[in-house]
Amino acid sequence: MDAEFWHSRWAENRIGFHLNDTNPVLTKYWPRLNASYSDTVLVPMCGKSLDMTWLAEKHAQVIGVELSEIAVRAYFSEHLYTPTVIPLGNGQTLYEFDEVSIYCGDFFATKIDPVDVVYDRAALIAMPPSMRKMYVEQLLSMVKAGGRILLVTLDYPQAEMDGPPFCVTGEEVAQLFSGCQITHLERDEADESHPRRQRGLSRFAEEVWLIELP
Repeated sequence: MDAEFWHSRWAENRIGFHLNDTNPVLTKYWPRLNASYSDTVLVPMCGKSLDMTWLAEKHAQVIGVELSEIAVRAYFSEHLYTPTVIPLGNGQTLYEFDEVSIYCGDFFATKIDPVDVVYDRAALIAMPPSMRKMYVEQLLSMVKAGGRILLVTLDYPQAEMDGPPFCVTGEEVAQLFSGCQITHLERDEADESHPRRQRGLSRFAEEVWLIELP
């Protein structure tokens, strides 16, 4: 993952990956995690996602990790929140407001107490193949035994489009999360009207997974 790539995307406001509403996948499948109000939620590569606010209405602590300071500051300013800002060293800064905490900096350098549940809509698919194993190892180290992950991936012919977002097949999900219980919740196959299909992809699907740690 090239940090400068993501910094430039946010600096130039080229953030087509950002959704202007809560992701319907989150609202539909979050109940499958059976998460209580007291469960701590982790959202890696959170950007300025409105999903953070939806989760904060249902959980006492929601922790985001985001590389771009522009994205973090935008999240709080667009919600009219004034966060507490705590420099942590090692290039990281913690922003806190009520239930939401966002660590701004390198995900791989982030140190937090293990969480109960994870929502990964945009992190794994942002990783090139060479970094996915390292990312999943880091992610799993941040989750308690018995924790659950709601994971969203994309499936398309990688040769037809440069990532990110990258294609992560079901076979790769099984390999990356070997040892966990994996449930395939949904495959949403895009028709020809989908923007990605109109840009030349022969097929494009969004897939949703429930990952349960032993």
